[in-house]
Amino acid sequence: MHYGRLWCNEHQTAINLTNKQIVTLPKLKLPKFALRILLGLAATALLMANAVHIVDIGLIERLELISYDSRVKLTMPGGQDPRIVIVDLDEKSLAEVGRWPWGRDQMARLTNVLFERHQIAVLGFDVLFAEPDVSSGLDKLRALERGKLRDVPGFKAELDKMAPSLDHDALFAAAIAKYPVVLSVNFSQSKQGEEKSVGALPPAALPGLALVGRNIGILKGLEYTANLPQLQANAASGGHISSISDIDGVYRRTPMLYKYGEDYYESLSLAIVRLLQGSPPLIPILPTEPDPAGYDAIESLRVGAVKLPVGENVSAMIPFRGPQRSFRYVSATDVMHERLDPESLKGAIVLVGTTAVGLFDLRATPVGTVYPGVEVHANMIAGMLDGTFKQAPPYAVAIEIMMLFLLGLILSFVLPRLSPFYGSILVLVTLAAVISLNLYVWTQNMVWPMASPVLLVVFVFGINMTYGFFVERRAKKQITGLFGQYIPPELVDEMTEDPTSVSMEGESRELTVLFSDVRGFTTISEGLDPKALSQLMNEYLTPMTRAIHKHRGTIDKYMGDAIMAFWGAPLHDKNHIDNALAAAMEMIYLLNKLGPEFRAKGWPELKIGVGLNTGPMNVGNMGSEFRRAYTVMGDAVNLGSRLESLTKNYGVDILVGEATMQGASNMLFRQIDRVRVKGKDEPVRTYEPIGRLNRVSQEQKDDVEKFHTVLDLYIAREWEKALTVLAELDAKQPGAKLYELYRKRVEYFMANPPEPAWDGVFTYETK
Repeated sequence: MHYGRLWCNEHQTAINLTNKQIVTLPKLKLPKFALRILLGLAATALLMANAVHIVDIGLIERLELISYDSRVKLTMPGGQDPRIVIVDLDEKSLAEVGRWPWGRDQMARLTNVLFERHQIAVLGFDVLFAEPDVSSGLDKLRALERGKLRDVPGFKAELDKMAPSLDHDALFAAAIAKYPVVLSVNFSQSKQGEEKSVGALPPAALPGLALVGRNIGILKGLEYTANLPQLQANAASGGHISSISDIDGVYRRTPMLYKYGEDYYESLSLAIVRLLQGSPPLIPILPTEPDPAGYDAIESLRVGAVKLPVGENVSAMIPFRGPQRSFRYVSATDVMHERLDPESLKGAIVLVGTTAVGLFDLRATPVGTVYPGVEVHANMIAGMLDGTFKQAPPYAVAIEIMMLFLLGLILSFVLPRLSPFYGSILVLVTLAAVISLNLYVWTQNMVWPMASPVLLVVFVFGINMTYGFFVERRAKKQITGLFGQYIPPELVDEMTEDPTSVSMEGESRELTVLFSDVRGFTTISEGLDPKALSQLMNEYLTPMTRAIHKHRGTIDKYMGDAIMAFWGAPLHDKNHIDNALAAAMEMIYLLNKLGPEFRAKGWPELKIGVGLNTGPMNVGNMGSEFRRAYTVMGDAVNLGSRLESLTKNYGVDILVGEATMQGASNMLFRQIDRVRVKGKDEPVRTYEPIGRLNRVSQEQKDDVEKFHTVLDLYIAREWEKALTVLAELDAKQPGAKLYELYRKRVEYFMANPPEPAWDGVFTYETK
């Protein structure tokens, strides 16, 4: 019989309206712990999806890198390996021998002393000799021989006698030809503008035919910097010193092979180990079973008795022995001046490299934020000799998925049923088991993932401890995560008002770019110890950055002592030109205020040049799969950099392009020159901002007008009149570099009149 029911929600009973019977039905409700179980399983599914790269969670990758670094530091053997010695081009050597680069005669002496006096086993150079050595002046003497002194009796004969001792490259080539010496080559994965590869490549470790038809994931060089052909031809071998960093900029792996053209080139460390073993063939070990996806990853490399496990990009994990100086360092100058015991280096593997700050071979590693690149090669050599390399096994992803599945299933169903106390005990025991198992396989030279299992345990525990509490990420946090490292908090607040108005996707906009650079920074860095240099740079960069942020600028990057910033992105800014000019002028003002403070601390007073340019630029998040950055690119950007480098030529603090000058409001400019910079065919006008029109004096305006008169007279070839006005300006500002520059130009053209087609444009051949 069909009948209706009236539901009473509170008691979940039904009344039969036909026969008036009351029927009690079972309660319809979700299980008590359903939501927490579902959240735990959802977290498990998410982490499993990350493991197989269905989704990519950057946090997990960074945590995995942190856990890797912790395991490295926890299990390093420590001590000093006596087999490998680093001959250091340190500050002491630079002070005694001279600034780098040294003459090749000095390098020949260093090589001869190491082999003849100390009887070392093999020598590897972690430095490049790409340019000819002209320090002896032989080329100039040859020019005199062919020119002014060609008729001087006996000059040619005497020069021919002296030439062998003055040909430093030949001396160095002769030295390395006698011994087992390995030179370096550096590959680049991108083309650097118009620059070409230089030097001669060493012999390939593997010809292209060795891996023909195999889909190997290997880094490919598009350009290289190598040694002079004369040097490489006389070396026993050569290896690359190219490196790769992880997403956090830390170096944990070394690519053992690099592909250039059709051939494959080994690393410096691998080349040295091969040479030590008598140069046996390099044998790549490929999987016996074909990969379903058609990807033939090299599992290991065999060199004689050495088997080297490799992973992604045919790279090997650096087996760090300990922190910096886990290998013996000796100063290059002590070797050259024979201050060491001859027996102290006998039979050693020697690497020549640098720890000097000014030579820029320092990098961040798990065992030190400032770590010499040459010691990375030393660790690699020691690892190959001892067989201590770690390797993530091919089945690492399967292990990660299995662990996540079991942990997620158990914790998701068990934790909701436990009290906080017993739940905490279970989580602590689980974490201890996961970490202990991971450390055990680590001691067996295998790397299992640690971050995702640990994170899953903590996350499921957190779900249960904070049940019912959900934190929603607001737009401000999202935007801060994307742009907080580039822009001031004030702009973040504006961006949160309309998050859809900003994007990290690439686009073309009219922007203003700024470049600043400390003049003579190399000399400054050589005169300070690393700690003082670091403190000086912090106290310099902080106010400069504040000035940029104050005027709505976006920091693009710091390049040592240089700053690159831009205006007009990520937020549109119709006043980007005025804001950029205000920032540049405030930077100069703040730097002048810093002068007395720096002098009081015994530091040199800094001077900077600032270049500004406005124009269409490509802006967005750009880079590689290893590292990306929100940055700008384009011809207008390059011109801004060129303008900065020109400031020192004219003795001015700031130079701007014509588009910046035309777009500025209420600003007095002095035209400086019409120039043709390297990389551009069309001439550009350059200008110096003097100040706001309502703040500059009448005298300043008059001086600018007089200098513009000089430019007009200069273009009109009225040299005498131009000199007269320049003399008036120089009398008011004696020694001004700008006036001196134009005085010399005018005097030159008075003596050497330009061609009728001369348009007054000055061409710069260098950047």
